[in-house]
Amino acid sequence: MTVEEFYNLTGGDYKEIMGRLKTEARIVKFAGMFLRDGSYDMLAKCLEDGNADEGFRAAHTMKGMCQNMAFTRLYTSVHEVTETLRTKDLDKAKEIFVRLTEDYNAVIDGINKLLAEQP
Repeated sequence: MTVEEFYNLTGGDYKEIMGRLKTEARIVKFAGMFLRDGSYDMLAKCLEDGNADEGFRAAHTMKGMCQNMAFTRLYTSVHEVTETLRTKDLDKAKEIFVRLTEDYNAVIDGINKLLAEQP
């Protein structure tokens, strides 16, 4: 899988990330770093525990990372959760989290495939 194919598959913006990071090697490097971030797991735990404040922080962190990496579809989902948690509406945040999880898993699966095919 090429980097451009990865971005097309996951609903990202290849042109935007190329404009920002300039080389596919750098994109792959930073995508690998995204795998190691714990924001998604923290968000899931906070939603499970009913902790809107910490959930907001985790979602906000994840939102920034998605924006920086031009993971557009995932950014949209996490943005909705962030804004919902800003109002402390845990029930609605949990509903949106279902779609966020689908988008997140697509990005993670794509990154893993992308990394597996690197020399």
